[in-house]
Amino acid sequence: MTGLVIDDVSMTFELPNGGNVEALKNINLQINEGELLSVLGPSGCGKTTLLNILAGFLAPTSGAMSMNGHAITGPHSERGMVFQQGALFEWMNVAKNIGFGPKMKGTPQAEIDAKVKELLGIVGLQDFAEKMIYEMSGGMQQRVALARCLANDPDIILMDEPLGALDALTREKMQSLVLDIWKKTGKTIILITHSVEEALLLGERLLVMAPRPGRVHKEYRLPFAEMGVGADLREVKRHPDFGPKRDEILSMIWDMEEEIMGRTESA
Repeated sequence: MTGLVIDDVSMTFELPNGGNVEALKNINLQINEGELLSVLGPSGCGKTTLLNILAGFLAPTSGAMSMNGHAITGPHSERGMVFQQGALFEWMNVAKNIGFGPKMKGTPQAEIDAKVKELLGIVGLQDFAEKMIYEMSGGMQQRVALARCLANDPDIILMDEPLGALDALTREKMQSLVLDIWKKTGKTIILITHSVEEALLLGERLLVMAPRPGRVHKEYRLPFAEMGVGADLREVKRHPDFGPKRDEILSMIWDMEEEIMGRTESA
């Protein structure tokens, strides 16, 4: 079976005082090849925990996952990760950062150079190959992080709030870039975000998670990601269905936050 299968995954963290926190409970999902999935929910709903399990950084307490028919038991180059902060090597220039993964695999240098040149074009950094990471803005660093992820040719790209720290204009440009990469490469992308607007724009499939324990509360199939490819995202937001859907999901998450606050106050 191709794609990503999450079968009844739960995650409980043991606390030093002998207690525990049930972060995820009975997550069941099938994510097909080439899907663009956005995931959002209130703080503490297990979004990042789920992504770290998919990346292989954490082993779930129970349940299983498979990718293209084989079990996920740890990190693998088939699953690339883009973090909120680029996690780039500041002592290397842009080209060496992008080419680091293929170099570690023993790829011939000529192939690395060709791949880096191609990816610099895809992320719009053709003129910055020799720039050091510390010389670049946050948005440009995230472009490098995306290119570095793509250099390993993963089947799936996992993105943990990669645009959260950017200013509004840069974030919008990066949202357009994510859609462009999705369409050009056909990669499966799972994006974690706290922004309802971003989840609507970047998710042809959108999951709203509920706390705690984290679980899938509601799923949407949306047209906005496809509409946004090569288009002005501000025009997409003016679509008559966009505002009502945004308000519906905002109200849903607001109610969850209110419930969490009520639990905290009564505890």
